[in-house]
Amino acid sequence: MDLHFSGEIIHWRGPAPFHFVEVPEEQSAAIEAVSSMVTYGWGAIPVRARIGRTEFTTSLFPKGDMYLVPIKVAVRRAEGLALGDEVAIHLELDT
Repeated sequence: MDLHFSGEIIHWRGPAPFHFVEVPEEQSAAIEAVSSMVTYGWGAIPVRARIGRTEFTTSLFPKGDMYLVPIKVAVRRAEGLALGDEVAIHLELDT
């Protein structure tokens, strides 16, 4: 499954501070529809992602009815990104 969307980089203080982009409602619903086939536990879903020219692997985290894409420090540095920046994201889920 390939998904494309844009979103703002946000800061969420969980057990440790992280930077995320929230997956929009429509794409979150599509992920939820296949989540039982792709999760490895706790609702986390492994994905391949791309922002700009930077490709990386990560896991989506469920948050209510939505999912969050963690934006690694290495990705933010490579693409010159900061909190509040709007980014286009491409996600690939192995279904």
